[in-house]
Amino acid sequence: MTATETELMAMFARLAPQFHQLTSEVLFGQVWQDDKLSQRDRSLITVTALVVLNRTEQLPGHLTRALTNGLTPEELSAAITHLAFYGGWPVAASALECLDASQSQCHPAE
Repeated sequence: MTATETELMAMFARLAPQFHQLTSEVLFGQVWQDDKLSQRDRSLITVTALVVLNRTEQLPGHLTRALTNGLTPEELSAAITHLAFYGGWPVAASALECLDASQSQCHPAE
């Protein structure tokens, strides 16, 4: 978990304990751990949903998670480009900006 994710979870715990519990135990504990889909597939599904819904606030953390879960920047770029035709050009452009920022955070030496 990144420092930002840790801070966010602490805020959830402070402001909305039940939301925090559901996020920790159900979303990331049960749903994300279910073995019917790989972590990589779950990341791709989550990123595509966030892109199409234009949820750029949540996108950086999930892009980072997607890279950690084995997706490459090239695969994420291709998925976002594909989504431009289904979700809209502006949401894809915004997502590509997030991907660029996530890559520099994940790989500062490159």
